[in-house]
Amino acid sequence: MSKSKKNKAVALKYCANDNIAPVVIASGYGTMAEKIIDVAENKGIPVYRDDSAASLLCMLEIGSNIPPKLYEVVAAIYGELLKASREIIERETSFSSQSPGNTIISTDR
Repeated sequence: MSKSKKNKAVALKYCANDNIAPVVIASGYGTMAEKIIDVAENKGIPVYRDDSAASLLCMLEIGSNIPPKLYEVVAAIYGELLKASREIIERETSFSSQSPGNTIISTDR
């Protein structure tokens, strides 16, 4: 099976005080992608499923900043995650413990 047919996942971290752009902290295909997603879900880190974004971001080296040409893609993802977070917070009275600044972008599984 080619890499394009397997699950993909990319973990991003962003801290405005430390980073000029989100940084790739993990990425992988197949079993590694599943592990990245499982760790994120167990830690309450948001997982955004988008095959195209995951494919683009999997091409980046771990430790690298997101290049300017992908800012709009990542900004749209963060926007969707913020929207979903607000909806969840509105439904719940207590705030869940999420790891701030971490995001996983993956294919649907």
